[in-house]
Amino acid sequence: MELITQAAAVCVAGALLVLTVRQGSPVMALCLTIGVVIIILLFLMPSVRELLLFFQELEQRSGLPSALMRPLYKTMGIALVTRIGGDLCRDAGESALAAAVETAGSVCALLIALPLLKQVVEILLGMTA
Repeated sequence: MELITQAAAVCVAGALLVLTVRQGSPVMALCLTIGVVIIILLFLMPSVRELLLFFQELEQRSGLPSALMRPLYKTMGIALVTRIGGDLCRDAGESALAAAVETAGSVCALLIALPLLKQVVEILLGMTA
């Protein structure tokens, strides 16, 4: 609860600052936005580390091979980077760049999942043969 309160406070303060600066310097406003995003990501690092440790423990206890879990971790990271990158591009008024970031994120997520999809297809084909 404390983390989200801090993050919300930093974001609201950053948004007010960005609104004030945007009229005079849109470039500076975008730089401030990126700065606030970086601060929030730094706030989140201990929580992300805790989540990763939990997933590692879950992986060990479940007996699932890491080859099944690793794509999940990578896909979550790709989703977060894609979301933040696309939103930053939109804030800069570049919707075409935002779409390009989102397309790249989708392609990367599919590439990460490709080995799993191939295994599923092989299992299904084995069942029908």
